[in-house]
Amino acid sequence: MSQEQAGTAARLQSGNEWVYAFRSQEDAASPPDAAVCAAAPFEPTVKLGAGLYVPIHRVVDGRSVADGYEQVGTATACFRLTDRTFAPGTRVPFYARFLLPVGAFTASGECTLVSNDQPQAGVVLAGGALKLVDVPPGFVGGVLSNLSVFNPLKLPGFATGSYYTLYTFRREGTASP
Repeated sequence: MSQEQAGTAARLQSGNEWVYAFRSQEDAASPPDAAVCAAAPFEPTVKLGAGLYVPIHRVVDGRSVADGYEQVGTATACFRLTDRTFAPGTRVPFYARFLLPVGAFTASGECTLVSNDQPQAGVVLAGGALKLVDVPPGFVGGVLSNLSVFNPLKLPGFATGSYYTLYTFRREGTASP
């Protein structure tokens, strides 16, 4: 298995399996793309734009040390919230597009609200697994998982964002991106 990280989302590769790991953070400089949300298979009530980031590592005394984050892309997330109590167990339709150096990945499915009071009331924790419904040329589908924090009340000290793992497959005989 090989790993690459500089200037791209962290990528692990084993044969035709490719795994990208990155985080997102809501960012006014990356507004949501209205066309992405218009393509969702439901009527979105929340539309978020975000930057996508990977840790920057440097070697110190032979060890890799995290040294901040580098932006490697942008994303638009669209979901449908109808219960503003954010009750744990609620399943929320979710649709998103991630623009990474290797191309655009679009995912669709549901996320489940896990908590609306940890680490404090008003902070919403969620997670999900989404099917890749559109992938760049040379890829053949896959799945995307997320662990997310949603801060609808804009409480200080909490950013809306997620940690994502994108698991996809390269088409046989396709050159590496």
